[in-house]
Amino acid sequence: MNIVLARQMASFAGALMILVAYAGHQMKWMDERRAAYNVLNAVGSAILAYIAFHPFQIGFVVLEITWALISVYALTKALK
Repeated sequence: MNIVLARQMASFAGALMILVAYAGHQMKWMDERRAAYNVLNAVGSAILAYIAFHPFQIGFVVLEITWALISVYALTKALK
C-alpha cells in the first residue's frame, strides 16, 4: 500500500470516529460524559492532528490538537 493511500485511509478513519461520536450524541445514543464518546473524539482528532502536520496546516493542527486535549481531559473525568 502506498503512503498516500494509507494517509487517506487514516484521515477517513479519524473523521469517521469523530462523526460517529457526534451523531451518537445528537441521536441520544451516546452520553458525552461516558468514556466511549471521549475515546472516539480523542483518537479521531489525534489521527487528524497527525495528518494535518504533513503538509503543515496551522488552523487544522490547532483545531485537532485542542480537540484531542479537551477529549482526553473529558475522558479522564469520565473514568473517575
